Amino acid sequence: MFDYRKYKRQYYMPPEECFDWVKKDHIDKAPIWCSVDLRDGNQALVIPMSLEQKLDFFKLLVDVGFKEIEIGFPAASDTEYELCRALIDNNLIPDDVTIQVLTQAREHIIRKTFEAIKGAPHAIVHVYNSTSYAQRQQVFRKSREDIKKIAIAGAELLKALAAETDQDLRFEYSPESFTGTEPEYALEVVNAVLDVWQPTADKKAIINLPMTVELSSPHVVAQQVEYMSKNMHFRDNVVLSLHPHNDRGCGVADAELGILAGADRVEGTLFGNGERTGNVDIITVAMNLYAQGVDPELDFSDMPNIAAHYEAATGMSINERSPYAGHLVFAAFSGSHQDAIAKGMKWIEEKDPDHWTVPYLPINPQDVGRSYDADVIRINSQSGKGGVGYILETRYGLMLPKKMKEAMGYAAKAVSDRTHAELKPEEIFELFKSEFENHTFPLNITEVHFRQENGISTQVTAELDGVRAVTEASGNGRLDAVSNALKKAYGYDYSLEVYTEHALEKSSSSRAIAYVGLSWPDGRMSWGAACDPDIIRASIAALVTAINNH
Repeated sequence: MFDYRKYKRQYYMPPEECFDWVKKDHIDKAPIWCSVDLRDGNQALVIPMSLEQKLDFFKLLVDVGFKEIEIGFPAASDTEYELCRALIDNNLIPDDVTIQVLTQAREHIIRKTFEAIKGAPHAIVHVYNSTSYAQRQQVFRKSREDIKKIAIAGAELLKALAAETDQDLRFEYSPESFTGTEPEYALEVVNAVLDVWQPTADKKAIINLPMTVELSSPHVVAQQVEYMSKNMHFRDNVVLSLHPHNDRGCGVADAELGILAGADRVEGTLFGNGERTGNVDIITVAMNLYAQGVDPELDFSDMPNIAAHYEAATGMSINERSPYAGHLVFAAFSGSHQDAIAKGMKWIEEKDPDHWTVPYLPINPQDVGRSYDADVIRINSQSGKGGVGYILETRYGLMLPKKMKEAMGYAAKAVSDRTHAELKPEEIFELFKSEFENHTFPLNITEVHFRQENGISTQVTAELDGVRAVTEASGNGRLDAVSNALKKAYGYDYSLEVYTEHALEKSSSSRAIAYVGLSWPDGRMSWGAACDPDIIRASIAALVTAINNH
């Protein structure tokens, strides 16, 4: 039964007010990033990655710029043990990258973990035990003191085993299910661990606060993190880390507010992969920094390749609306949005400002390997003149008059409505040509001659519904003279309201395109366009098409 009364809050507020984070309006530098894709992300897969896939994924993470990469739980999984050894034995770990291995605070698991990392140039040994009220009560059935002793014993063993090797090893401790632990008790356990390790400035310890299950709103998480940061022993020698999950859909907010509250480091995965609703999406957090002018210290400039790599390795699909990486996140179908984006892009091109400010686009899509014409302006039945005009101008060099853009926009909307489909740029171009270019029925001009007399005089040979007529007329220009001849021959009653032209290529032999808009007594506008190396021929063909389109 859907009964809300069986639930109550399972989180705990700090025993003192912690609101310094509220006074900060932005994050001014990137945290240390630790990828846990090869552990959290992998264990959440229906079919876990093979050793080859893991090695390939490790290389991807290195290429993106991660300096700390958790490679798994080598004491608990043969595949993860093999991965650890393959990386070490084949010298696949760059000098500036540190691998991280996870272990429960249990002696035999810790010892096997140290065997797994033997020979690693740098490594973080991450030990944990659960401290939450629910786990103490239901799973372990142990007292606070008993749980603290487990943490202390694990910390002591890490220190003792590290003293037996000359490897560069660092320690990390997590009070698992931190969000369900009373903050003053979590602090007690963490400080007991730090008292064992006695971290120094050149040998800092990592204290990781896992939102193993997200239980509260982000502002509560921020207060919990600030409380820990303010009251932790050896704070200057501690890297305070976060490990947010996404059960409430607030993982990114937890990470960002947690950084404001004092965290120095974030553990997460690409695209938020992980058990249940997943881990925090490091791509989103990092790109949020990027979009506010902060160097994220990770490189997502080839997002399509990263996404394809991820999907191939994990068998997972990235949601089309996933921030920064989804196939549709930069796409605008709405007419008003398209118009604003098109004008914003033109403004950027003309003004070349120092900062990006295009409406509806928080970042330049090209920064993450996306293109404007394929990814930004998308045409369907919701689209308007601005989007259609933008596609035709940027991709095909057609600068339609404003009112003609409206007519073309309605034509595109009608096709999309009828087919219930999006129109690709090439389909829009073909639609423009079929609707507005070179219509020679029922009217067609077969021959035109000009002479300089009373302005411009012309003799026009035309056919209407197969009936041929030769007519002479004059005008203030060649197109006006031809228009007057057609009116005289067939009794047309229109006014030539719009005429524009422009070159399609920048060369002496370039083709030109002419656009003609006619206003008729019934209030309708009709349009025509034509391309030709001779602008006079192009304008006459455009006029004929506009008449035929009435």
